[in-house]
Amino acid sequence: MNNTRILASLASISLFVASAWADGSVAGKVTLSGKAPAESPIKFDADPKCKAAHPTGANTRRYVTDANGGLADVFVYVKDGLAGKKFPPATQPVTLTQQGCLYSPYVLGIQVGQPLIIENEDDTLHNVHALTSPGKNQEFNVGQPIKGMKTEKMFTKPEVFVKFKCDIHPWMFAYVGVVEHPFFAVTGADGSYTIPNLPDGDYTLAAVHPKAGEQTIKVKVSAGAPAKADFTFTPKTQ
Repeated sequence: MNNTRILASLASISLFVASAWADGSVAGKVTLSGKAPAESPIKFDADPKCKAAHPTGANTRRYVTDANGGLADVFVYVKDGLAGKKFPPATQPVTLTQQGCLYSPYVLGIQVGQPLIIENEDDTLHNVHALTSPGKNQEFNVGQPIKGMKTEKMFTKPEVFVKFKCDIHPWMFAYVGVVEHPFFAVTGADGSYTIPNLPDGDYTLAAVHPKAGEQTIKVKVSAGAPAKADFTFTPKTQ
C-alpha cells in the first residue's frame, strides 16, 4: 500500500472515531410512586404441563419493582426529534420466547423491519396472537403445537405497544414496542435504562408502561455531556 492510500485509510478511521464519539446518550431511572398493587397468583391448573413448570407457583407481572421502587418493564424511546432522519433496521433478530407457559421477555423493543423470532420452548400447544391497532400493523395468530417451533415475523409500522397473548393460556401476555429507529431501551430490574449513540439534538423522550401508561420529558443531548431523564409513575387501579 502506498503512502497516499495509507493516509486515506487513516483519515477514514479518524472520521469514524470522531463520528462515534460525537454521539451522546441519555440515561435515567423509572420509579413507581407508592406501593405497587398486589400481584395475583397465576392459575396454571388448566394445563398440567404449565403447572409442572412452576412447582412453587408464579404471580402476574403487572408492576415489577425492586426494594427502592425501581420499575422494570418500561419501554423508553425517542418519540420526537428525529424527523427527516432515516435509520436502517437492525438485521439481528429479536427473540420472544414462550417458556414455562410465560412470555419472555415481558416487554421488548424492536425496529420496523427488524426480524422477530417467536419460539416455543414448551412441550405444549401455544398460539401466538398479536393484537394490533387499527391502521397500524397486521394482526396475526399463529399456532405452535410442537416444542422447538419458531415463527418469524416483521412489523411494518411503528406501534407502542403491540400486545401479544396466548388464547389457550389466558395469563400469557407480552408487550412489544415498535419504532423506526434504534434509540430505545427497556428498564431493568432496578428501573434503570440507557439509550446510547444518540446524535446531538433536542428530543422528546417517552416512557411507556403496559399498565401505568405513558409519560414524556424533553431532553437535550450533546457529546460528552450525557443527558439524564428520570420518570415517576403512579400505579393505576387494575
